Amino acid sequence: MRWARIETADGPRYGIVEGDSIATVEGSPFDGHAPTGERVALDAARFLPPVVPPTFYAAGLNYPEHAVAAANKRGEVPSLPETADIGYRAVNALTGHRQPIVIPADATERVQYEAELVAVIGRTARNIREDEVRGHLLGYTIGNDVSERHWQAHDRTLWRAKNTDSFAPMGPWIDTEFDPAGTETIVRLNGEETIRFATDSMIFSVETFIARMSRYLTLAPGDVVWMGTEGAGPNMKHGDLCEIEIAGLGTLSNPVIREGM
Repeated sequence: MRWARIETADGPRYGIVEGDSIATVEGSPFDGHAPTGERVALDAARFLPPVVPPTFYAAGLNYPEHAVAAANKRGEVPSLPETADIGYRAVNALTGHRQPIVIPADATERVQYEAELVAVIGRTARNIREDEVRGHLLGYTIGNDVSERHWQAHDRTLWRAKNTDSFAPMGPWIDTEFDPAGTETIVRLNGEETIRFATDSMIFSVETFIARMSRYLTLAPGDVVWMGTEGAGPNMKHGDLCEIEIAGLGTLSNPVIREGM
């Protein structure tokens, strides 16, 4: 099942993707739902982030090539993370499929995508084992952890570099049956493929992260865990279209605009 969240005349609604349309519901996948009888064509839908999470977690450096590239840019000897340490992002940065990534006018040209698998918590999780994690997930979606690299290097925190409004596109939906094993993540900028990597080639798996997190944190329904990215992307500029496809899961597509252009 694929759960989308869209804007309707009655406000935001969840819906179930069925063929080329979305059947909207009252309620949500987290606390019960009933059909409204309304259908919205996929092509006409205004997609919202498929969930507004109580807490927005991010794994950070969790793919080997990306960890090495980040160390090289800092002039450090590359070393892979030794533990599954989690970080946080800001909910205000979220935006939906087909909605614009808005680059502030004073940002540098070093604004880049980061293609990420996103795990969505479906049931409260506390002190669970790795083999119990899948039973606590609603499913998976796709994220683009947009990053302004100059701010990332020079600000004391990531408050602008990764948390500016619209810097966290997520969607288009949550797939409850998706399994990342054996799949590929592909990024296209203006239709040209720029990177392709094995989605499951993480340093630490979804199960490792979530089980470890649950030893210390109570994970709530709707929480999201962004699982990191591989490699390094080119700069995005005004007028670009960034598309992130995870095979079997879907494609997250967002135009790029710069304020003042």
